[in-house]
Amino acid sequence: MVKPLVEQTAERLLKLVLERGYDVGAKLPNEYELAQDLEVGRSTIREAVRSLATRNILEVRQGSGTYISSKRGVSEDPLGFSLVKDTAKLTADLFELRYLLEPRIAELVALKASQEDILALEEIVAAIEKSVGEGDVYHLELDVEFHSMLARMSGNIAMDSLLPVINQSIQLINANYTNRQMKDDSLKAHRDILQAIKNGNPVAAHDAMLLHILTVKAIAFQSK
Repeated sequence: MVKPLVEQTAERLLKLVLERGYDVGAKLPNEYELAQDLEVGRSTIREAVRSLATRNILEVRQGSGTYISSKRGVSEDPLGFSLVKDTAKLTADLFELRYLLEPRIAELVALKASQEDILALEEIVAAIEKSVGEGDVYHLELDVEFHSMLARMSGNIAMDSLLPVINQSIQLINANYTNRQMKDDSLKAHRDILQAIKNGNPVAAHDAMLLHILTVKAIAFQSK
């Protein structure tokens, strides 16, 4: 069965994006140029772009153009967590996955981190500490970003698709961050993980991350 022209064009446009090596945030050529490159009409290009935008591969900014989406083709809820009614069990199960993923992530970062990576981690750890000290709820978003940065720095490209597992787990326990002990323990854990990475010690990084997750889980479920 022959695919519709728009679907064919969307596939060819995605192939073009990959071949040209556009980075996240890069602006694509205008409709006219893309139509010429792919030898189709501008209306077909428009529909193909819309199709890729719904898949979070492209982002259309009104009056500006079409860009490579920072979402990297991952949907807002790729694993269907929003449909799970038993959030307590989901939280516990996500912790189980984090035990498998995050200690190994920290280990890999300790082995591979560049000086630039370390500086970026130092900055976000300091920002989290400042935000907690000021009582700013923004520290919750920064905490998610800290764990996301580690996943990206691991060098494992599949981690981008698995980040929702980590992020959803953190978001599900956000309500418990009013717990002072959890805040203090998390700040210390971030410093321990960072120090292990700075020292290039994968075993210490692995253990610091595992202890962090175990401690957060214990406090989160103790609070229920």
